[in-house]
Amino acid sequence: MIEEGRALFLQIAESVEDAIIDGSLAEEAQAPSTNELAGFYRINPATAAKGIAMLADKGVLYKRRGIGMFVAPGARDLLLGERRTVFADRFVDPLLAEARKLGLSPEDLTLLINDRASAHAD
Repeated sequence: MIEEGRALFLQIAESVEDAIIDGSLAEEAQAPSTNELAGFYRINPATAAKGIAMLADKGVLYKRRGIGMFVAPGARDLLLGERRTVFADRFVDPLLAEARKLGLSPEDLTLLINDRASAHAD
């Protein structure tokens, strides 16, 4: 899971976000502790704590004093909204710009996407 060139704390935060998005870490469920994350990924606990703190600052996790960190209500929707925005910025906007250059209408683009989706459905 650890990737070269990306800050470890960001990778830790993203792995927790992924678990929330895919439902394996439900809202109100206890999040893995910094020590659990550090042990699993074989990293410094302070690095794992930085990733968890980032999620808490964002409102994805909250602390129950003496118990640990838990997934906040609405965290999944928050993360999905963020990821959709990033997806649109990174992929949809450039796709639309290229489609305009090629003279493709929104309808042409929709047909092209549907054709490709059907071809890859198998």
